[in-house]
Amino acid sequence: MNTTRQAWSWLLRELDRWGESGRRADFWWRDDDAFSANRQLERLLELRTRHSTPLALAVIPARLDASLGPGLQNHRGVSVLQHGYSHHSHAAAGERKLELGGARTSEDILDDLQRGRQILQQHFSARFTPVLVPPWNRIDQRIVTALPTIGFTGISTMRVRRNAWPAKGLRQVNTHLDPVNWRHNGGFIGLYPALGMLVQHLVARRSGYRDIDEPTGLLSHHLVQNEAVWQFFDDLLAMLCAHPAVNWIDAPSIWETSSAE
Repeated sequence: MNTTRQAWSWLLRELDRWGESGRRADFWWRDDDAFSANRQLERLLELRTRHSTPLALAVIPARLDASLGPGLQNHRGVSVLQHGYSHHSHAAAGERKLELGGARTSEDILDDLQRGRQILQQHFSARFTPVLVPPWNRIDQRIVTALPTIGFTGISTMRVRRNAWPAKGLRQVNTHLDPVNWRHNGGFIGLYPALGMLVQHLVARRSGYRDIDEPTGLLSHHLVQNEAVWQFFDDLLAMLCAHPAVNWIDAPSIWETSSAE
């Protein structure tokens, strides 16, 4: 067996174990940095359609182009989340990029987020789910705590969540696999590292070491990922969609019960 087949068989065996235990592994898919209709977005939507999977687009409100709404018109399985406000870093020189925190006041940040939520609600109506995706997956806790006061019912960052409900009425569901190598211009991190992230989260959920109720999240970036990443997603979705132990969940379903908590 060659190394490529070995890597994929690693994931297949784990999915089989879910099936043998009588359980199904929930998955969801988020794509970040959307703001306009373009060839990369068309390719993303074609990929979603080919595999019949739900997709959550994290859209940047301040950069929103009028072309995006019509570009999604024929894609009922696509929902819209809010990707910060402008995706502009306010971090001091030498610090990690950060839009939602740092030296800015909470009032200024929340005003931006509320303005952004209104923009997306106006443009996307029922397609919009009031879930915040912080740019660079970073946000100060003081902002997290205040999100329900301006109408958000959810938040999504990266890696295993620490708390399913970081604030009253605010449900957190993260992504767990980002195959983009950000240090190499949108390249692929490699098959074994990518599948390793995925299998690690699935094993931890199945064994009870991690929160079994948090769906395993895939994260893509249609604007920057190279051909190797596109091919990986195509292959991954094909395997997941063909396996009986996999259950896909869309963003509205994930967050539909948030207001009741």
